[in-house]
Amino acid sequence: MKKRFQNIINKTYPASAYLVVLLIWQLISDAGGIKAYLLPSPAHIGLALVRNIPVLMQHIAVTMWEAFAGLFIGIALAFIISVAMDRSELLYKSFYPLLVVSQTVPVVAIAPLLVLWLGYGVAPKIVLIILVCFFPIVVGMLDGFKSVDSDAVTLLKAMGASKIQIFRHIKLPSCLGGFFAGLKISVSYAVVGAVIAEWLGGNAGLGVYMTRVRKSYAYDKMFAVIILISVISLLLMKAVVVLEKKAMPWNGGN
Repeated sequence: MKKRFQNIINKTYPASAYLVVLLIWQLISDAGGIKAYLLPSPAHIGLALVRNIPVLMQHIAVTMWEAFAGLFIGIALAFIISVAMDRSELLYKSFYPLLVVSQTVPVVAIAPLLVLWLGYGVAPKIVLIILVCFFPIVVGMLDGFKSVDSDAVTLLKAMGASKIQIFRHIKLPSCLGGFFAGLKISVSYAVVGAVIAEWLGGNAGLGVYMTRVRKSYAYDKMFAVIILISVISLLLMKAVVVLEKKAMPWNGGN
């Protein structure tokens, strides 16, 4: 009973802290301490979110399609390349430093080049999402491969196991922790990457909507989109946690 009560308290404290911050923010806004055109109040942002739900849902559909398309392709490429780099030490030493260096290039610097090369369609948006989602998963899987128990691999080899059997029973389970750690990062990057790509052009999407409301100085709508993006990212990360528990029952969901 005491442990259950402690769990309730632990879950209540963060929510209470958020409510206090929102309340202080609202009170300062009502008192005129913050100008509405600089930072709208939580009430105005919530009202803008509710009023524009029908329009936002149309833009969400476009953004999520781009995000999931880029994410799934990024996962597939990350899996193939990480397996190839694990099998070949030459590939690992040659390309891993390039992967690290590629992450020093800002996404906002790459986006205009992709538009220049691929046009204003959906192609540059998906490519940008692939680039931002690819690296965390590759690194996570490679770390998992490197942490494989060498004694277990030696034992399976002595028992006549093939390379595919060793990969399936030893290496793949070992890399799942790193894979899901990278996937938690990538799902949030996918949505953010799609929005950034849509800033550069397009007919629909949350990024396009943000650009339009910013030009019209409707900052309450802009903040509503920011909150919506945060909520979507948190829900996707929670979905990955649930999937991780299903895929790794031996890990206790940790």
